[in-house]
This record gives sequence, C-alpha cells and structure tokens, in this order.
Amino acid sequence: SDKIEDELEMTTVCHRPEGLEQLEAQTNFTKRELQVLYRGFKNECPSGVVNEETFKQIYAQFFPHGDASMYAHYLFNAFDTAQNGSVKFEDFVMALSILLRGTVHEKLRWTFNLYDINKDGYINKEEMMDIVKAIYDMMGKYTYPVLREDAPRQHVEVFFQKMDKNKDGVVTLDEFIESCQE
Repeated sequence: SDKIEDELEMTTVCHRPEGLEQLEAQTNFTKRELQVLYRGFKNECPSGVVNEETFKQIYAQFFPHGDASMYAHYLFNAFDTAQNGSVKFEDFVMALSILLRGTVHEKLRWTFNLYDINKDGYINKEEMMDIVKAIYDMMGKYTYPVLREDAPRQHVEVFFQKMDKNKDGVVTLDEFIESCQE
C-alpha cells in the first residue's frame, strides 16, 4: 500500500520550491525557519500549491465564530502575486516575510495592495467597504460591543477623512503610508 501511495503522490501535480538558499536571500527567514515553514506548508498542501478553496478552509479554522470566506478571498488574492489562482510556497513565504519581519513601509505597501481589490493603484470607498464588511463578518457575532448595522460605513468614512489627504475620493499608496505613519 505504501508503493501505491508513493505512485499517487508522484502523479499529483507537484510544485517544488526554488532552492532554499534563494528563498533565504529573498526573505527575512533563516534556512532552518524556511525548512520548518515548508514542512508545515507541505503538510497542509501536499501538492505544493494552494488553491483558493483550500486557503479558505485553512483560514476559517482561525475564526470559528465568524465567516472568514470573504476576507480569505481578498487575502488569497494578495498572496497570489501572479494572479493565477494558486499560491506556491514561495508566494506564501514572501508575504509572510513582509508581514512578520518587513519594515513598516513594506508592511504598509502589502496592506495597501490587499485593500486595493481591483489593483488600480487606489483604494476607493467601495473597496474599503468590502474589506471592512469582510472583517466584521470574519470577527462574527461575538464582537464586542454588538455592532450597529451602519458600523462598517462609519468605519470607512472615518478612514477616508484621515487618509484621503487631497479629498479626491480615493486613497493613494503615498496617502495611505503617510496617514498610517502619523
């Protein structure tokens, strides 16, 4: 039966990451940390790539009281830098490296990219509204205090008052970074 499993694994479309040395040079992780991360990644995703469905299932485990599917969708798109519907180990590690060990500027740029859903270089109120709603859904009904129906809209209005420096209805990367650093 081991032989059959081995053959099955061989026929599964497998993605092997580039050399760990290369990833070590491109990220803020040590070779040892990359090995540990890779083992965990392969454990969850034996084929070496994650599709959006699997990503959502894994992410949902962290938010048992809410519906994380929409936020996970936006997060997946931010991780999927090639925009090809799958996240390889390299994509995962590059993002994790920024989020855990990047400079403030790198983290803000990554977050801006997450919020810029249509990737046009601006965050508009609709995009911000979609993200905020997704966060509220993810946090679930147990968020304190119990939120009013118009809470997401108010959240977005406050965000835009702070961020949209030139009041043109959109937030640029520069405005985003400047506001967050204040």
